[in-house]
Amino acid sequence: MRVAIIGGGAIGLLFSYYLKQEHSVVLYVRSHSQKMEIEANGITVRNQEGLFHTYVQVKFISEWEEDEADLVIVCVKQYQLESLLKDMEFIHGQPSLFIQNGMAHLNIIDRFKLNHVYVGSVEHGAYRENGHTVIHTGIGETKLACYQGRNQKIVNELVQTSNPSFRFCFVDDYKGMLQKKLVVNALINPLTALLNVENGMLIDNPHYYQTFTEMFTEVSTILGLDDEQLYFEHARQICLNTAHNQSSMLKDLEAGRETEIEAILGYLIAEAKRLQVEAPLITALFHLIKGKQLERGGK
Repeated sequence: MRVAIIGGGAIGLLFSYYLKQEHSVVLYVRSHSQKMEIEANGITVRNQEGLFHTYVQVKFISEWEEDEADLVIVCVKQYQLESLLKDMEFIHGQPSLFIQNGMAHLNIIDRFKLNHVYVGSVEHGAYRENGHTVIHTGIGETKLACYQGRNQKIVNELVQTSNPSFRFCFVDDYKGMLQKKLVVNALINPLTALLNVENGMLIDNPHYYQTFTEMFTEVSTILGLDDEQLYFEHARQICLNTAHNQSSMLKDLEAGRETEIEAILGYLIAEAKRLQVEAPLITALFHLIKGKQLERGGK
């Protein structure tokens, strides 16, 4: 299968490396320096078993050609998505898988006439060390769900050719899948970013854990979660499984990059307003993260 991957961040590099083992992969990036780096060095993945690398074709996004791929995997951050879809109208008719945190990207997708849209939830731990190297800190799986349209052949091929270290799993309920990931992102990312701690500290420190549980209460109320204990234990277990990891939001703040706070807590605040539900803790954390971004020259 011909797979086009858009975005050269940690997830884009991780997908490119593993999918290259079974498929024809082209990685699309914006940065000239990253393109040169990948062309010279290939993509390197470091995990607990060692260092591995492969070469993939890499192009600028502006070099996209019509009918380039059987599947387009969009790995850019949520705040980059709208401008990308405006610039790349020619991908609108192709089967596409969107890998973004939060749920705000669904509103963006709805504004464009896309066919055969899938959404994904990535449960791997990964961060980018440089332009061509990704550190695979935790093996999970990528859950896929149909959002609109459907091409079962593509889904089957992804699932059936899964690497043991990079599995795909199809689920029927896209909303439940994304909500489960949103709960994890909402509880872990802002708190670890503000407190400058690894994920496990949210459980180990009783004062942080108290805030963690209070955050969950607000999130659960906004989302109207039916099985609260299931969602809470899932988020708690993620903290334990990734105890020594730093969240992506903490890494973004440290690097002076824009965070995905709008896609995560911003979405929840908008939902709270729509439902006329109070969310004081979520709102406070949202503005504190935005303030940290502003300190570092962001917006």
